[in-house]
Amino acid sequence: MEKVQEKGAGNLRRIHSKVPEKDLILEAAGILKSGGAIIFPTLALYGLGANALDTKAVQRVFEIKNRPLNKPLLVLVQNMEGLRALVKNVPKSAEKLMKQFWPGNVTLVFEARDTVCEILCAGTGKIGIRMPQHPVAKALCRATGTPITATSANLSGDSGYESINLMPPSLVSQVDVILDAGTLAGGLGSTVVDVTLDPPRILREGNTDSERILAALGKPSARS
Repeated sequence: MEKVQEKGAGNLRRIHSKVPEKDLILEAAGILKSGGAIIFPTLALYGLGANALDTKAVQRVFEIKNRPLNKPLLVLVQNMEGLRALVKNVPKSAEKLMKQFWPGNVTLVFEARDTVCEILCAGTGKIGIRMPQHPVAKALCRATGTPITATSANLSGDSGYESINLMPPSLVSQVDVILDAGTLAGGLGSTVVDVTLDPPRILREGNTDSERILAALGKPSARS
């Protein structure tokens, strides 16, 4: 792991991808609760996590990635209770997609509650949400008890990473802890579907192809 060893190796934790060690999860959850930032595995790529209810922590994610403030961040939730705390309503189309693909690699875009911090939504009034499938991400959501940002762990403009070994020191040195679960599935990341529209619109096709989305909806869907 040459790149990580150059800078930031002191915050590296190797974690079991299927049965994550409780002490490592609790350490990372504690960091999230205190406003910190972590790198952690999702199903396809590594994510950059912070407490999505903490405006300063969310701001830090933008700063770490050098991400434009007009690009919203998606979040992970533990359960439906966590989802409903963030969104104004859950359309029927969303229910169909959640039944088919959650937990999993499909992100749904909802109308955000007014209480959701504006920077998270980048002023759009919408929020992208996914229920995670990866055991580490699921354990983090449970232990933290809040939604977690799950934007890809990369610098703005770069591709996402399926391995910590590929990440530049300028990225890994800025976070408080890195949970290394080995090489992930990789690919395009999550498919993003805007369910505030009727019919829903596929904003980004990822590892879940559009044909499966259309089949779950049972009707044609507009494509961006």
